Amino acid sequence: MSYSEPARPAAQTSRYPSGAVGGNLTVRPISAAEHLAFVRAQRSVSFLQTPAWGRVKTEWRSESLGWYDGPHLVGAGLVLHRPVPRLERFTLAYLPEGPVIDWTGDIDAWLDPLAAHLKAGGAFAIRLGPPVRTDAWSADAIKNGIADPGTRRLTDVPAHRTDPVGARVTGRLRDAGWLPQSPEDGFGVGHPQFKYEVPLAGRTEDDLLRGMNQLWRRNIRKAAKEGVAVTGGQVGGREDVKAFHDLYVHTAERDRFTPRPLRYFETMFAVLGAEDPDRIRLYLARHRGDLVAATVMIRVGTHAVYAYGASSTAKREVRGSNACQWAMIRDALAAGCDVYDLRGITPTLGTDDPHVGLVQFKVGTGGQAVRYVGEWDLPLRPLVYRTFDLYMRRRGR
Repeated sequence: MSYSEPARPAAQTSRYPSGAVGGNLTVRPISAAEHLAFVRAQRSVSFLQTPAWGRVKTEWRSESLGWYDGPHLVGAGLVLHRPVPRLERFTLAYLPEGPVIDWTGDIDAWLDPLAAHLKAGGAFAIRLGPPVRTDAWSADAIKNGIADPGTRRLTDVPAHRTDPVGARVTGRLRDAGWLPQSPEDGFGVGHPQFKYEVPLAGRTEDDLLRGMNQLWRRNIRKAAKEGVAVTGGQVGGREDVKAFHDLYVHTAERDRFTPRPLRYFETMFAVLGAEDPDRIRLYLARHRGDLVAATVMIRVGTHAVYAYGASSTAKREVRGSNACQWAMIRDALAAGCDVYDLRGITPTLGTDDPHVGLVQFKVGTGGQAVRYVGEWDLPLRPLVYRTFDLYMRRRGR
C-alpha cells in the first residue's frame, strides 16, 4: 500500500518521519524515554500518541512500540490495550491518531510487522486512525452550505482541497481487509473523523482576527470591554482544576453529556505536565470574580489542540468562551504552532440539526473543516472480533 502526507502550505514541513527505509522493518517495545525522545524529534504528533497519554488512560494497558530499520528507530506508536469481557487474555490494540510512521512509504512494510507483534501478544484486532487528510472545506463554503436549505451535509459542499492520497489510503485499507469504524455523523467510539482547524503558519494576530467573522471579532472586543480577565497559560494547580471541573459538570448538565470525573483531569494535568511543562495549559475567564468560562489546551510541537471547554449559563453575554479561545490562539501562535485544532465537528449542516450550532461557533474562527481517513479495524482473530463487536453493539458502544 502507498500513503502520502496530506497537502499543506509550503511554509510547513512534514509532521511525520520520512525518508527511505529498508524492506525489513521490525517492531519491538521501546521505553517511555525512547518514545518521548522520538516524539520530540518530530515537528509534531498527536498528543494521543505521546507516552504520557497511556498513563492518563488508566483503564487501558498501554505499551510503546518502535519500528526499527536495522539499528535505527524510524517510527513509534502508543498502543492502548482493551481486554475482551470474559476473555481477558485477548485485547483490542488501539493506536489513536497514529502510529507515527512514514505514511508516504510502503505501508505494508510498516503495518505487517505491527500486526504480527500485536497478534503474538494476544491482540484479537488492531484499531488505528491514520493521520491522513482526505478533504478540506473553507469557512465561506460551510457558511454557504448552512444557508442553503438543500444542503444537509458537509460532504454535499464542494471541498476547496481534495487530497487523492486520502482516497487511495481508504481504498487500500479496505482492500487489505481493514474495516471502517467512523459513523455517518463523524463521531464514534474513538476520535472524530471531521475536525475544525485554524492554520497559523506565516500569520499574525491581525491576520487571524481579519479571518474571523464579524461576530467573533465583536465578541472578543465585548469580553475585553466588559472586563473579562483570562488567567492561565500554566499547568493547572489543584484548586484551578477543581474550579474548571465544577464548571465543566455544570456545562455537562446543561448540554446533556456525561462528564468525566475530577480524578481524570487531575491525572491528565499531573501526567502530561510532568512529561513536558509546555504540554497542557488551563485557561480561566472571570468576570467580577465569577468564573464564566474555562478551557484546556494541549500542545505537542507545532500542533495546539483545544481539548476541553466549559462555560457558565449565567453571564454568557460577557463572552468568556470567546476570550478563552482568543487567549489560546494567541499563545499557540506565539509558541510557533502551525495549527490550532478545535477538534471534532459533525458533518451535518441542516439548521434543524442540534449540532449545527457548534459547527457555526467553530466556523466563526475563519479556519477550515478537515476530513481525515478515519479509524479502521483489522481483525486478527475473527471469531473473537465478532464476539467483541456484538458485545459493543449490545451495550451501545
